Amino acid sequence: MISAETAYRRCEEITWSEARNFAYGIRLLPPPKRRAMAALYALARRIDDVGDGDWPEDRKLAALDELHAAIDALEDGEIADPDDPVLVGVGHAASRYPIPVAALHEIVEGCEHDVRGETYATMDDTVRYCRLVAGSVGRLSLGVFGTRPSRAVAAGPTGSKADPAAPARPVEELADDLGVALQLTNMLRDIVEDHRMGRIYLPEQERDRFGIAPGQWEPPEGVAALVQFVAGQAVVWFERGLVLLDHLDYRSRACTAAMAGIYRRLLARILARPEAPLEGRVSLPTSEKALVAVRSLSGLRP
Repeated sequence: MISAETAYRRCEEITWSEARNFAYGIRLLPPPKRRAMAALYALARRIDDVGDGDWPEDRKLAALDELHAAIDALEDGEIADPDDPVLVGVGHAASRYPIPVAALHEIVEGCEHDVRGETYATMDDTVRYCRLVAGSVGRLSLGVFGTRPSRAVAAGPTGSKADPAAPARPVEELADDLGVALQLTNMLRDIVEDHRMGRIYLPEQERDRFGIAPGQWEPPEGVAALVQFVAGQAVVWFERGLVLLDHLDYRSRACTAAMAGIYRRLLARILARPEAPLEGRVSLPTSEKALVAVRSLSGLRP
């Protein structure tokens, strides 16, 4: 078996080269947690690459079955391929942190939806997909950050705006909510790119309501109205999920705030110009991403 050090080094190489936004947050963690998060990202990236690749559907589904089997092995404390740096890295991280490894199956399941070309009838269906591919990442991250699975927190803001009558919610649910916010923002940003791959994630019910042609992204005014509606939904999910920040240690909070802050600024740009996603991928300049990371280290809320 390759060494954990070698495995982590390769996982970090993958993360720094492929993670356009998440790397800004992961770099803020102390080295052991940074390596563990890089390993989780590298495996999630591998899963996504299967779905986004050029293989025929049957070969993709077979590859995803193999990933399910590799995750099963990780759950049992085993490494399916001891020469695979990504599996070795995740296995090593899972032996040191209470990572809910089974949540990786959800990412694979979401990818299976993509490969099969599934569509989403209602907003609830879209949110369910978001929980599979992004809420799962939030729950995996909590294992590294160190939040106890049994801990519960208030559903609303803490401090002077706290609602003492608000029901307690497990932090895993807050991480899930934040994942939904991030993924909805992704969907809005990548409307054109996803359509090229034959994917439409926004719900058919809402597309019909705004008069959008079946299987298309037109007329532009209808698309802009739908984008504004879904962006408004994402704002609510951000407000719910960001409560999580108050229950993380300093470095974990900074990591999460940096990632969420970048996506929240993307969402603000989309809300300001809801027609923009039809014109191309909405993005932030590197300098603005770096500023978000610095603000996160200073403890400012995104």
